[in-house]
Amino acid sequence: MCLTRMITVTLAGAAVLLPVAACSSDEPAPGKAPQAATASPAPAEQTPAGAGHPFTGAPGEDLEPVLAVKIENTAAGKPQLGLKSADIVYVEQVEAGLTRLMAIFSSKIPAKVGPVRSARISDLHIAPQFGKPAFAYSGAQTKMLPYIARASLFDVSDSRAPGAYFRQQGRVAPYNLFANTKQLLAKAPKASKAGDIGFTFGDAPAEGGVERKSYTVKWPAARFTFAWSASKKQWLIWQDGKKDMAAEGGQLSAPTVVVQYTKTERSQFHDKNQSYTPLVHTVGKGSAVVLRDGKAYKARWERKSEKKGTTFTTPDGEPMNFAPGQVWVALASRKPVTP
Repeated sequence: MCLTRMITVTLAGAAVLLPVAACSSDEPAPGKAPQAATASPAPAEQTPAGAGHPFTGAPGEDLEPVLAVKIENTAAGKPQLGLKSADIVYVEQVEAGLTRLMAIFSSKIPAKVGPVRSARISDLHIAPQFGKPAFAYSGAQTKMLPYIARASLFDVSDSRAPGAYFRQQGRVAPYNLFANTKQLLAKAPKASKAGDIGFTFGDAPAEGGVERKSYTVKWPAARFTFAWSASKKQWLIWQDGKKDMAAEGGQLSAPTVVVQYTKTERSQFHDKNQSYTPLVHTVGKGSAVVLRDGKAYKARWERKSEKKGTTFTTPDGEPMNFAPGQVWVALASRKPVTP
């Protein structure tokens, strides 16, 4: 059974009527919640500094400039193009309890990405840990533009680099705006190259993980389920009960998924319908769940300042290593709220 309600959201200056469905789902059933370790885990081996890419742990990758792109994440904008090549994908809450993605590219740069959508204030707090990356987006609230101008990033939006963007045939506006990444980076020749952002890669902790077939994360109007595939050694991604497919083909997936529990509150920004933009706090400390190798691990996260990266540790304070490869970071709240 499926119930659908319509929510009016103003995105990039335009009012958009979005369907939000609550349906019976064919997604994998959840397993047990991770439990605290009963014994102190043995120190795990981790990738030494410089031995692998700081975003993915993959060996032999040159350190290239960082490109951050805001990507649409509702059914109207799917399937997305380019996410398969991202090093890191952040899931952020936006207005009306929906979510939007910030994809970080460096080790692999796809030719095209999209649909590109508007920026949010939380983006400006995530970006500084990457130095001064190129930031691609399609507009923002007028009141937020001065904040973007002062932020630690190179603005390669559709207004600053219009030649890099194009409208994709077969898609409906505003979900048809895509970008050529080579032209985006050409407009930000001094964009920072990839560097340490706190991630460590290597063997999982010897103890403390709980076997999971799937793990579900909820926002007020969105739901992600990450289902383990032993054959692919990846967490397959489902959204709102449906497989999250890539425009390039196949289901989106990642070897490591981090559910980072953060404080989410109302920001000063809102649309004309008084729907407030959430501010997701990514500086500070808190709890997390790290999914890798078919197991869920309790973890702690800490980020001391906006210019610093985020470190993840086990309950005993040891580094919480990720599996090499793409990392999804779901910025969630223990109790989903719409500010």
